[in-house]
Amino acid sequence: MAVMGGIIGGGIFRTPAVVAERTGTLELVLLAWALGGTVALAGAFCYAELAERRPLAGGSYIYLRDAFGPLPAFLYGWAELLVIQSGGTAAVALTFASYAGALGGLPRGAELPIAIAAIVLLAGVNYVGVHTAAITGNVATVLKLGAIALLIAVCLSLPAPSAEAGDTMAARVHMPSAPAVVLLGAALVPVLFTYGGWQQTNMIAEEIVDAPRTLPRALLLGVTGVIVVYLLANMGYARALGVRGLATSTAPAADAMRAALGLPGEKLIAAGIAVSTFGFLNLNLLVTPRLVQTMAADGMFFAPLARLHRRYRTPTPAIMVFAGWAIVLMLSGTFAQLVDYTVFGDWIFFGLTGAALFRLRRREGLTRSDGAPLVFRVPGYPVVPAFFVVAAALVLLGIIGTGPGNAAKGAVILTIGLLVYPYWRWRRLRSHP
Repeated sequence: MAVMGGIIGGGIFRTPAVVAERTGTLELVLLAWALGGTVALAGAFCYAELAERRPLAGGSYIYLRDAFGPLPAFLYGWAELLVIQSGGTAAVALTFASYAGALGGLPRGAELPIAIAAIVLLAGVNYVGVHTAAITGNVATVLKLGAIALLIAVCLSLPAPSAEAGDTMAARVHMPSAPAVVLLGAALVPVLFTYGGWQQTNMIAEEIVDAPRTLPRALLLGVTGVIVVYLLANMGYARALGVRGLATSTAPAADAMRAALGLPGEKLIAAGIAVSTFGFLNLNLLVTPRLVQTMAADGMFFAPLARLHRRYRTPTPAIMVFAGWAIVLMLSGTFAQLVDYTVFGDWIFFGLTGAALFRLRRREGLTRSDGAPLVFRVPGYPVVPAFFVVAAALVLLGIIGTGPGNAAKGAVILTIGLLVYPYWRWRRLRSHP
């Protein structure tokens, strides 16, 4: 539930239109989503073995630190806290507020207070314990999967669209002569963005029962389930709208349900999107403070953030700081741009985390950090992790090619992290001589 909830946010309700616009045929649409799922599954294999090797809170921070040292680990935590997860939380909260407000008939001015209230409420839920947060996340995940299942069932039950409605060439208007490989490359960036999030569950490894066995299973089952859901959802969109209609839609889920069931269908899917974003928001507030707490305990961030609540054993100061910073970004109105800037940094750390597996395998062999033999090992090693690292590199090249300005600004954020790192390194050496 946590893995699927971390992947399925609001993306599957929006990005299929972008993918259809960039590919132009149903065959290429489904191939793009299948390829993206293959990359996500390769990443899940890597993270599953890393999770068994290091079943500790912090996820990639721990893997990067132990494989390459404190600098890449610090830069990862810096980018996640400063922008990637905090900005993403602000964006998701506003998305939730827009749908919740519309369903409740509230004016648009109510969106900001609703978004802030959602963050405060879920920060409180996570404050009182991971069990309560897990129940909240599981309920939200069941409801969001129910909404997607309804969308798929309704759309696939419709008669096939007419040839005119399914005009597959219309979506190629911007690049009519591009070969299929170029179209797929352009489509994979939004596809991989929509598949992102499988790695978040690793951040709460210390609070998962029998994490060395449970977490690898959760990653593989969760990612495989999402691949199936995403392929069926895109088939449903194409069935209801045709590829032309999908490519020109600004809200494909709402348009598809309206085509099938009218206004009640649109309301149903709007409620599903609200629940989906609420669950995704809960997971962000569950996992990211564990990263902040791990950094602080490692001497690489403010020491008070390492404290755990005496009764609930939750990283209370880290939860409060993370929630507060997300609200600050929301009020600043700049979080959307910040998220764009750091997609570049996100895929740098995906690739580095995949590469960390090679380093740890060479150093430790097929044993865990406690000396026990590994139960889960990446199948097809070294091909599968190499494929994931190469895919991350290609995504970075695609981001640089399509948005060099955003890539440059993402590099600036990482450069600022490089400038402040010596201070935290000095603090760490003082506290951990």
